Amino acid sequence: MKIGIFTDSYLPYTSGVVRSIETCNAELRSMGHETLIFAPGYKNYSQEEEGVFRFPSVPAPTNRDFALAIPFSPRFKPLIEQWRPDIIHVHSPFLLGRLGARQARRLKVPLVFTFHTLYDQYVHYFPFARSLAREATRQLCRAFCNRCDLVIVPTSIIARYLQDMGIRTRIKVIPTGIKLEEYAGGEKSWLRHKLQLPPGEKILLFVGRLGKEKNIDFLLASFAHLVQEFEAARLVLVGGGPEEENLRKRARHLGIAGKVTFMGPLPKKEVINCYAGADVFVFSSKTETQGLVLAEAKAAGLPVVAVKAFGTAEMVDDGRDGFLTPEDSNAFTAKIKELLTSDQLRQQMSEEARKNARLLSSRHTAQMLMEEYQGLLAKRNHPSPCRP
Repeated sequence: MKIGIFTDSYLPYTSGVVRSIETCNAELRSMGHETLIFAPGYKNYSQEEEGVFRFPSVPAPTNRDFALAIPFSPRFKPLIEQWRPDIIHVHSPFLLGRLGARQARRLKVPLVFTFHTLYDQYVHYFPFARSLAREATRQLCRAFCNRCDLVIVPTSIIARYLQDMGIRTRIKVIPTGIKLEEYAGGEKSWLRHKLQLPPGEKILLFVGRLGKEKNIDFLLASFAHLVQEFEAARLVLVGGGPEEENLRKRARHLGIAGKVTFMGPLPKKEVINCYAGADVFVFSSKTETQGLVLAEAKAAGLPVVAVKAFGTAEMVDDGRDGFLTPEDSNAFTAKIKELLTSDQLRQQMSEEARKNARLLSSRHTAQMLMEEYQGLLAKRNHPSPCRP
């Protein structure tokens, strides 16, 4: 099968969406399918890539690391007409996602859309008229989803969210998968050695983009509360983003700068080592459709303490492989302290986390996706007869 994949973000940019596309693409190719990814180009990134078509782009005004594709290229139309995909799968309702949707209509092939992001929860990046921007974003997403043949979501909570928003297209829950074996093989001593930490110090880990939507202010405030009672703790933040400098200032203001380490973006192998070397994974985002980093943490055997919201609520089995709490610093830090002070509880939750992560195997989720592709093609090739 030939699958055309259209995305507004891809390597070298790092995000959950990019990791999701990269992992699924590798699985589809290993299963014998042919894929072609249509993505923005990035300045000073010239790595040779098989099966990737790059569009010219400009830096996003609110995030200079993110490239906005210019969806025009004289090479594009001849290529896609010659290649003739069987399915077009888009990963955004904007720019290249809309280009993919137009091509699906023109070539008369099924259109699949994975709803990765709660776009209306990101209007804080708009400099003004945020309530209008939120409503306009919801209308755009609703219209786009209803033009598709199938919408993929990672959790049932997001499926209900879209249905309540007025999405009539069929919605299928397929979690974002990960390569379990990669996250099970991290080097446990790497992080502690890198930071030169004493043996008794406990490590709380966050992995993700340093943006307002990740609610890291709450994480810092909660950590400041925790260290008043549990001094032998360190918070490690892995990732970069537009809020990094503000978060550094916030840590200094809270008097915890010496206990918080900003690692910046890391290569995948080193991120896996961070999971392996930490004691508890902490997560405060309230805008996740799934939270891929939660799956990664669980695959590494890392218990999770997270704010209960949207897709996060389905990724943590509360009381078994981690804890879900309200957005309340006292409740959040109480659960962290409970894990840090009980090696037995931490070990029990670690084992449960690894077991539950098996449901998120990238091969399993790719097979689920392939079944949906095949169903759409069968329906397109053999439409049901009209009723009299």
